[in-house]
Amino acid sequence: MIAVLVVLALGQSSCPDSAALITAAGERAAVLDLRGAAVTLAGDFSTCRETAVAYWYLHGLVAARDAYRYGGSPESLEPVRLAIAQLASQSPQTPASEVARLVLMAASSAAQSERDEMALILEHALDLERQQRSAGLPGAPIVAASEAAGDLWLQVHRFEDARRAYLNALEQVGATRRVMLGLARSAARLGDLAASCEQYRAFVRGWPRSERELPELVEARTFLQRRECRTGLPQPPRP
Repeated sequence: MIAVLVVLALGQSSCPDSAALITAAGERAAVLDLRGAAVTLAGDFSTCRETAVAYWYLHGLVAARDAYRYGGSPESLEPVRLAIAQLASQSPQTPASEVARLVLMAASSAAQSERDEMALILEHALDLERQQRSAGLPGAPIVAASEAAGDLWLQVHRFEDARRAYLNALEQVGATRRVMLGLARSAARLGDLAASCEQYRAFVRGWPRSERELPELVEARTFLQRRECRTGLPQPPRP
């Protein structure tokens, strides 16, 4: 126990800006800017283990999404493999870094459309994160494994699995914008237009005015122009 406390104390004293950096990265991730969140964390990780874990995790998620667009080729997956290797090399290993590593392994499988392999790895990651949260400890940094699971199922066109994952994330981490957008998208793919309208509306309503309009916000506003979304809403008075 004493040894653990010493390690934690050393980590805190040697990297005093770690918490501030992770908070800033979390603010970028909260508006779906994972690339910007990773850039926020980039730097010297020699003494900042928590920052390093968060950086390599977010960097790997972005790289895996990019790799999917290129069909999961070996070249496109190289940055993901690097991130996985960096997470595996962290010392001391923590459950949070292991959850992050497993999610990236699942993301690598998703980039290659290896759905069965992805499912097995995700199940392990989600189980470990649930154990962590039950004990009052953090899971994957900044983007929960439950949120990432929804994104990955949506990516490989398993929409019912995606909706279940986002509903699980809703219970685990609450109504984040990532969860609301994911629920809206999965409901739309499943033909549940009422639910999709509701979630897109909540997503748009919670968007900070100071933030630029990302493609996801344009997507939501465009969807809300559908007749199904306008039905039942108060209509403006006629001139």
